[in-house]
Amino acid sequence: MYRVEDKYNCTEGQFVTLQARMEAVLKPDVNEGGPEGYRITSLYFDDLADSCLRDTVDGVNRRSKYRIRIYNDSLDLIKLEVKTKRDNRIMKTAKTITREQMESLVRGECIEDSASVADPATLFNLAIRTQGLRPKVIVAYERKAYVYEPGNVRITFDRNVRASGCVEDFGRKNRSYDFLREYDKVLEVKYDEFIPDFLLQLLETGSMRQSAYSKYQLCRECAGM
Repeated sequence: MYRVEDKYNCTEGQFVTLQARMEAVLKPDVNEGGPEGYRITSLYFDDLADSCLRDTVDGVNRRSKYRIRIYNDSLDLIKLEVKTKRDNRIMKTAKTITREQMESLVRGECIEDSASVADPATLFNLAIRTQGLRPKVIVAYERKAYVYEPGNVRITFDRNVRASGCVEDFGRKNRSYDFLREYDKVLEVKYDEFIPDFLLQLLETGSMRQSAYSKYQLCRECAGM
């Protein structure tokens, strides 16, 4: 099912204010490891023509992104994800993979799949075979997340967005990064069919504007790729 995904660039002051409001009324994400939230590191893939990047820059209404994601620099949980965007709605297919499967995909090799379009491995393998899908950039940031069960609302605060073009270092600790300077904080609001009015009121700052923010695009540009 497609979910609404709205993104907003924020100042530090807006971040502090809005996070305090969410903290007072919403539950923190169950996956959080502590009061500071958790670190997300993603390895994004693109094809030989950089179709994912070009579609993002051109604002194509229907586009996809391919990535492998880990948390807190640990390889204990490795997620393979394909995210499809249609206007401001997103749908994500994901599955857990092994370290060996991750290393195969990084080398441009296919892994076992179920031959179903609901399996992200199937979509990865198809793109590898037909489009030359390869890893392009590492994107990392810290996330604080809050949830509200009615409407399946999820509100996330991402800060310190940074990039690395050394894709072979994915999964290793102590990597060096280039930090985004102007767009290193983003608020994301995701929900199914509706979001309660009281949350919309809490999210109002008077100056925050919705943005077509793309961590992948900005980090590709930051890494000079």
